[in-house]
Amino acid sequence: MSDGFGPLATRDGVLFRLWAPSANQVRLLLDGQALPMRADGGWYSVQVPAVSDGSSYLFEIDGDLRMPDPGSRFQPDDVHGPSAVAPETYGWRCKDWKGRPFAEAVFYELHIGTFTPEGTYRSAIDKLDHLVACGITALQIMPLSDFPGRWNWGYDGVLPFAPDSSYGTPDDLKALIDTAHERGLMVFLDVVYNHFGPDGNYLHGIAREAFSDAQTPWGEAIDYRKTPMRSLVVENVLYWLRDVRFDGLRFDAVHAIVVPGEPNILAEISHAAGELARETGRHIHLVLENDDNAAQWLDPLRDVPNGRYRAQWNDDYHHAWHVLLTGETAGYYKDYDDAGRRIARSLAEGFVYQGEASRHRDETPRGEPSAQLSPLAFVNFLQNHDQIGNRALGERLTVLAKPESLIAAHTILLLAPAPPMLFMGEEWGAREPFPFFCDFKGDLANAVREGRKREFAEAYADSAQDVPDPLAESTFKSAKLDWSVLKVFEHEERLHLTAELLRLRREHIVPFVADAKKINGQARFDTGFLVAAWATETQKLTLIANLSDHDIDADVPSSKTLIWGGTVPKRLPPWSVYFSIGDR
Repeated sequence: MSDGFGPLATRDGVLFRLWAPSANQVRLLLDGQALPMRADGGWYSVQVPAVSDGSSYLFEIDGDLRMPDPGSRFQPDDVHGPSAVAPETYGWRCKDWKGRPFAEAVFYELHIGTFTPEGTYRSAIDKLDHLVACGITALQIMPLSDFPGRWNWGYDGVLPFAPDSSYGTPDDLKALIDTAHERGLMVFLDVVYNHFGPDGNYLHGIAREAFSDAQTPWGEAIDYRKTPMRSLVVENVLYWLRDVRFDGLRFDAVHAIVVPGEPNILAEISHAAGELARETGRHIHLVLENDDNAAQWLDPLRDVPNGRYRAQWNDDYHHAWHVLLTGETAGYYKDYDDAGRRIARSLAEGFVYQGEASRHRDETPRGEPSAQLSPLAFVNFLQNHDQIGNRALGERLTVLAKPESLIAAHTILLLAPAPPMLFMGEEWGAREPFPFFCDFKGDLANAVREGRKREFAEAYADSAQDVPDPLAESTFKSAKLDWSVLKVFEHEERLHLTAELLRLRREHIVPFVADAKKINGQARFDTGFLVAAWATETQKLTLIANLSDHDIDADVPSSKTLIWGGTVPKRLPPWSVYFSIGDR
């Protein structure tokens, strides 16, 4: 029989398949019919001669449990409802799109539900011209796999192939990607393969062996020693890249894949994506989130994935800047108290922690040497969903940092060689919070609510009532972007600044990085004075900045910059930034 997940169209109709090794009997409930499924080594299947697009179906397990398809492509009635046979008839317009080289990436992370007032795939299309005009080249969409309830960050997904119906249909999602490609925009999707969410994961009931006894911070670990679970993830990766035509994927918290199997599931994913890239001639980019700072997984210059990954979200860069801009040193920020020097190391070498002991992790060594890697291996950012939303109130840096210091950091982010990422609205200095929100019910809802209160009880002991209720609709709505503020001068001015910086990036930084086989970075920081330089075989990019509130005597020769800031004075004003580029 044909193993695999989700309905498979064949010459003889549609083949329905389910991996249910814990079940004794399975029936397909399809449009009022109850069809016995044939068992074969833990798999169950039935061939149905004629199935209409949109037909609803469920699986009945041992005459009792009724459940949706773990391989469902669409769930119109949420995670506990019937699955729908989704048509594969979308008429792609941008058929010849091959993507863009990674050196051109300027990421824009967004949450579909809060990016626009409507919160849909279709409404996001209306904002694509804004992003293109700003200089964005890559959308980074937070997870879409079907989650329980009406709103969620997306990391509680339980049906990995089904884009959540609260945002629209699968064809609506394809229309968004298709239109983005017509505008020259790449589109990336955040995917979660370290756990399933706590509500709607029916695999527990039909395939207990899918999970190990090990735990992640969010629940039981997936056991990738089991072939079907490996197949599930590899199929899902190829589904998003091949069938839905995403240009790349961002893999959430791979350090929490605690039972990776052999070979490591990350290597198998990369090889499968690489084969697709070779077959289609497309640029396909895979990006990690990995708290372990494991440089061994990164290979930014290879044309196609080959067991490794293009880049990693660089939390070190964010953490060092956050401490410098806000003065906060609690939690994991305690590892970045010497913020200026940490920033310098990150600019020059990528990771701050390259094997050094981490105080936040009880002096455990963290990371691997990364100076040998191209800056393309590190996606840098000042804000993202985690670093805003994991705060009690979900505040952005626009309400935590001084405007002049934030503008300096913004300038350095967008003109330094590493691919930058902005969080939605950051291009105009949005002030809306992005608090954690979900829409669970019953005991699970109460557990999340109380857990959130306990998490921030000490920090907000005098104002616990101010911590937003993560289950409230008002919390979700507070995160929606207010596009009307673009008419306000300060936001319009910030948007113009972002667009100008990204124009300069496109004209000067992208060619500098793209043409280099090797880039050597060096940087130093002393009492506010930052100097960084990146050298290729033929050119040198130099950054000079004063990251302090007072003037600094600059021990550098006066020179005319070719990128930003004009002539470098002998005495640098507070929070001033200068970039130059020229022959080495």
